[in-house]
Amino acid sequence: MAKEELMQFDGLVIEILPDARYRVQLDQGHEIVAYTAGKMKKNRIKTLAGDRVTVEMSPYDLEKGRLVFRHKDERSAGPRPPVRGGQFRRR
Repeated sequence: MAKEELMQFDGLVIEILPDARYRVQLDQGHEIVAYTAGKMKKNRIKTLAGDRVTVEMSPYDLEKGRLVFRHKDERSAGPRPPVRGGQFRRR
């Protein structure tokens, strides 16, 4: 295994910790502490408790990881209700 090779796992955010860290439960049942990747910070992607995420981990330390992707919620994929009104009111 090359030094640069990272392992990717899917998991669920359980708890939000200070300093942009999260407690994540992987699908295999392990709990790790993960931090937000730089691209997610740059693009201002917010992560909340209960979100499905993809985590990158080094094979050398299996207790820490990096959040690299937040999966879209299935509930928000459906059709949106029509927007009523706007900024201005009609007379």
